[in-house]
Amino acid sequence: MLKIDKFILLLLIAFSAIVNAEIRSVHCPLGCPSLDIVNNDVVFNHTYALSNNPKTKFADWVAYEVDVANFGDSPGRNWGNDKLIDDDESLEELDYKGAFKLLKTDRGHQAPLASFAGHKNWTELNYLSNITPQKSALNQGAWVALEIAVRNAVSFRNSLYVITGTLYSKEEQPLPGADESHIIPSSYFKIIYDLKGNAASFIFDQNLPRKADYCQQKTNNKALQAEVPFAIPSFTDSIEILKRLGC
Repeated sequence: MLKIDKFILLLLIAFSAIVNAEIRSVHCPLGCPSLDIVNNDVVFNHTYALSNNPKTKFADWVAYEVDVANFGDSPGRNWGNDKLIDDDESLEELDYKGAFKLLKTDRGHQAPLASFAGHKNWTELNYLSNITPQKSALNQGAWVALEIAVRNAVSFRNSLYVITGTLYSKEEQPLPGADESHIIPSSYFKIIYDLKGNAASFIFDQNLPRKADYCQQKTNNKALQAEVPFAIPSFTDSIEILKRLGC
């Protein structure tokens, strides 16, 4: 009996060590955001990692590397669902029907397709678990402008890394054609950082005007952590990263 107790104790110690371990990947090399958000599915794909929330039906966070080796011509938008996520835990293509006409929303990529257009697994970017209903003014304005700035800021063996995600501080009108419950994000956060932990942090309101300057949406890492309801890595606020992004 004593041997069994010792064995169980060792298992518990080992399990505790695993739970408390800091998991890193090519998508989040300095540590990923929380991996134990209740009921979420964490998926590590070839091009990004994400934590999918079955209640909101959208990713709480998405992490990815921006590497010039993955750039290329846009391959198109063939929407699909990630087979690693249950069908009832994310939206389907038909759920977006009528959304633009009524709400003026686009299907906004969290990890951008343009940053992986040359990757052999580019189809992962069009999984609907990597998409949220994003107001057209935001999606085609400050959001895409920052994505372009990040791509312009990288060079061979000089990647930048991104953690982005959804926030829900106020209620947004749901998709008119969706046949399942969901919660539309009211804002988004984005952290761009290098391997030394130097970073620039941003928060984008869902209803941001099209002509808004992405640089004006910057915040500091401490303030961002206060807004995000789960653990994210700590970074050093960097003027140099902001300069690389054109701010």
